[in-house]
Amino acid sequence: MSLFNVAEAVAWATKILNKTSPSPKLDSEVLLLHSLDKPRSYLFAWPDASLNESQQEHFEALIARRQAGEPVAHIVGEREFWSLPLEVNASTLIPRPDTETLVEHALTLTLPSVAKVLDLGTGTGAIALALASEHPNWQISALDYSVDAVALAKRNQQKLGLNNVYIKQSNWYQAVTNEKFDLIVSNPPYIESDDHHLSQGDVRFEPLTALVADDEGMADIKTIIAQGTEHLNHGGYLLIEHGYRQAVKLQQYFAQMAYSNILTIKDMAGCDRVTLAQWLGKSP
Repeated sequence: MSLFNVAEAVAWATKILNKTSPSPKLDSEVLLLHSLDKPRSYLFAWPDASLNESQQEHFEALIARRQAGEPVAHIVGEREFWSLPLEVNASTLIPRPDTETLVEHALTLTLPSVAKVLDLGTGTGAIALALASEHPNWQISALDYSVDAVALAKRNQQKLGLNNVYIKQSNWYQAVTNEKFDLIVSNPPYIESDDHHLSQGDVRFEPLTALVADDEGMADIKTIIAQGTEHLNHGGYLLIEHGYRQAVKLQQYFAQMAYSNILTIKDMAGCDRVTLAQWLGKSP
């Protein structure tokens, strides 16, 4: 076996992944560093360092998995979100930068200093844990229908030591029947079942139950909005991540359910991504 040095390993893997990955060089670097158990600075400080036989075999095996389409986050078992390292696996969605748009806007809202917050469909716990890291005084409940996702979110919460997050198994609001909150956030399933994106990229390896919803992707969103009126304090907010073509439908349904101050926020790519509304109660 002819052994690579660091620079040669990245170049070889980038060429291999060029036809199957949208970010072949970055993927190659991340997987090499995972194989070597080194920080990113190692790439620049030691480009001529040689891999040993075990390291190279491990790296080549990881590249084969990525070439077959497996997400990098699943291969390395981790994804960073809001600067927090989160364990990930196939039981949940992989946290994405677009979802940070929801976190950013939630943090701009005027809420009580000891706000009660609910994260519906928490998955890895990404949104709840990001908010908890910024506001240790908030009391945050994070719910997910999947028992495996709940276990994963609890591991992330424990590793990060964010003790103001309480994670439970629940079918949407079921576990918080009589509770009210100042803020409800959610990244629910919102993709239509026949969407061609389901056969592309990382989503092929993610659970369909966390991606797909009936009623043109709106079924779970409508449940969250409709039942949210029973779980928001007066003046509380509901923020929902959604597909880039669904903003008008959300705005209309929020209005139909008597919410106020409805606003859609764009993500980093300029696409409609999060819609929020405030609950001020129905008009008499």
